[in-house]
Amino acid sequence: MKVNAVAKNPNDKLDYKKIMPVFVIILIDLLGLTIIIPLMSFYAASFGANATAIGLLGAAYPAMQVVGAPILGRLSDRFGRKPILIISQVGTMLGFILLGFADAMWMLFAARILDGLSGANISTAQAVISDITTEKNRTQGLGLIGAAFGLGFVIGPVIAFLSLAVSNNNYHVPAFVAAGFSLVSIIMTVILLKETHPTENRITLTARKEISLQLFFATLRKPMVGFLLVMIFVYQIAFGGFQQLLSLFTLNRLGLNASGNSIIFVWVGILVVSVQGYFIGKWSRRFGEIKLIRFGLAMLVAGLLLTALTPRIPPPWYSQTEIKAELSVNRNLPGETPPTQNLQIEVPSESKKGLLGLGWLLLAMIPAAIGGGVLQPSVNSLLTRKVSVEEIGGTLGFSAALLSAANALAPVVGGALFQNFGASAPYLFGAILCALLFFISKRNFS
Repeated sequence: MKVNAVAKNPNDKLDYKKIMPVFVIILIDLLGLTIIIPLMSFYAASFGANATAIGLLGAAYPAMQVVGAPILGRLSDRFGRKPILIISQVGTMLGFILLGFADAMWMLFAARILDGLSGANISTAQAVISDITTEKNRTQGLGLIGAAFGLGFVIGPVIAFLSLAVSNNNYHVPAFVAAGFSLVSIIMTVILLKETHPTENRITLTARKEISLQLFFATLRKPMVGFLLVMIFVYQIAFGGFQQLLSLFTLNRLGLNASGNSIIFVWVGILVVSVQGYFIGKWSRRFGEIKLIRFGLAMLVAGLLLTALTPRIPPPWYSQTEIKAELSVNRNLPGETPPTQNLQIEVPSESKKGLLGLGWLLLAMIPAAIGGGVLQPSVNSLLTRKVSVEEIGGTLGFSAALLSAANALAPVVGGALFQNFGASAPYLFGAILCALLFFISKRNFS
């Protein structure tokens, strides 16, 4: 008995030699994304966009992923993971280049649409991880993608901060830096990544249904799979709004500029790295995915509520004049009304300053980051155990598509709530959604 137990242990452990090349490639790829995420709201605001328009811009990328992710995910089941990953990375790089040349709002939209259409990076990476892990360690393996994302949020905003510092707050420069990182990730994928989806496991795309809505609805009807996919969509509406409107929220509530937001994103990144790179493996083995999902929902409710209640007290170094000047730096077009007179986002006054607002928000990020960090890898791991090996890529593609659909809807709804009911409204709405999902999931998982 003792010998058998020892023999099984190696299979339960994650093979880091296989995982690390994927981790490094995704990290480099995500650095490009995390460099620009903290800047997008400011980039749009510098062209005079209001909260609704900024929400629509945030929706452009994930909305296009809804179209691209399931198709590319299914194609990765047919042609292999590596070529599809490279194609998606090339599209991402071109999107960043266009973003760097943007001199009008339509170019920002075009850049995000291009990136979104080719954006199967994460779902294809998830399929690679699923190929080289077992049911025992898959949650930990998928969590490493989240850890790469978290580490990207630690390093990316720092790079963005340095890019802005050397360019006098020119928002075009970080976009070109992001394109450079994307190019590096393409080169690394070509050189380092080995194909993980063998020919004998590949499907044959002889029928249109392989990438059709019919297959999607058939997947939704599978026991547990459908519920998990719906769960992904619902909780991501809350968490996606939290992520995409955070820069806008901190601008309105605390007066943080692009550089100041780097503090928040670095902190969130550290938390996510801790959860998905270390704790989630231990937690999943001890408690299982179902308990982790419930825990993640509860933590997300707490984080969203705390965020909504952040006091409107800007930090001691805040200057209303300087923040308005920064948001006008990219809009010096001939004959245009001075952009500081057309700023659509209200910033706080200088009548009351202190560290309470920033400290409160940093505290609120702890449960929010833990909840968001736990949910996606736990749900996706449970999904891969409910489908056949041949269906993993396609199912994760549908998961990514629903995630993207929620990410597309979240900033539109959140932006409208922000515009009409105040900065706290999107976070209160998200907390209610997650609370409802928590109680429904208890009944469905019982």
